[in-house]
Amino acid sequence: MTKIHPRRSALYMPGSNARALEKARELPADVLILDLEDAVAPDAKAAAREQVCAAVKAGGYGRRELVIRVNGLDTPWFKDDLAAAAEAGPDAILIPKVSSPETLQQVGTLLEGLWAAPGIRVWAMVETPLAILDIERIARAARDRRTRLSCFVMGTNDLAKETRARFLPGRGPMLPWLTSALLAARAHGIDILDGVYNDIKDEAGFQAECEQARDLGFDGKTLIHPAQLGPANAVFAPDAAELARARAVIAAFDQPENAGKGAIQLDGRMVELLHAEIARRTVALADAITSA
Repeated sequence: MTKIHPRRSALYMPGSNARALEKARELPADVLILDLEDAVAPDAKAAAREQVCAAVKAGGYGRRELVIRVNGLDTPWFKDDLAAAAEAGPDAILIPKVSSPETLQQVGTLLEGLWAAPGIRVWAMVETPLAILDIERIARAARDRRTRLSCFVMGTNDLAKETRARFLPGRGPMLPWLTSALLAARAHGIDILDGVYNDIKDEAGFQAECEQARDLGFDGKTLIHPAQLGPANAVFAPDAAELARARAVIAAFDQPENAGKGAIQLDGRMVELLHAEIARRTVALADAITSA
């Protein structure tokens, strides 16, 4: 099984806020997205870039994955952002408004020219109507190693802006887009994170949206405030009952008398090998969270 990286919570941190970057070293986030794009005013872009890259180089973030979100390819800051990020060496670089696989191929070529370390991955924001319409081809780009693509990040605010969809409980208008992106990601072996929840004070609404995303199959959720970390971490982690059930399924298939069987009975239910595979991933995720 491929090594699992828990990505239950991915917190956006404004790159222009030095205090926030320092505080992030102590937050219980699985992923920190150090933002040079939406959270930074135009006249602060250069200073934020320098500050974020210095923070990544300095380290001290422990187990947390560090992701730098650069400005878009069509902006005057992109090339400097990409060069600085490649030199700083985060775990991944998040590219905004990826609407075609050609964008990812272009980014991959640029990173090659910058001699970026092979371990730096590329994450793609899915936040335009064109991205949704071409989502399978974008996900398929992950099969080209030069693109480095390993994760989708849903940009639900931008999708709402571009489509004029309303934010409603249950996200009915957005469900087709969310599931299309998720199916494409799974078809091509990449992770996918849900978009942000804007109402920081609406704890019940946030909890419900996390549970919906988990049930749909998302790996985690992007966040805009540290108060959202605890609930997201809890929802996207296996609970005690789920983990106990997974261990029971694995143990049953590991019994000598069940060797080679494709299906067995466990507690009055038919369990197949595919359920054992799901169970092994559940346990692996729990172990990765515990050991992080």
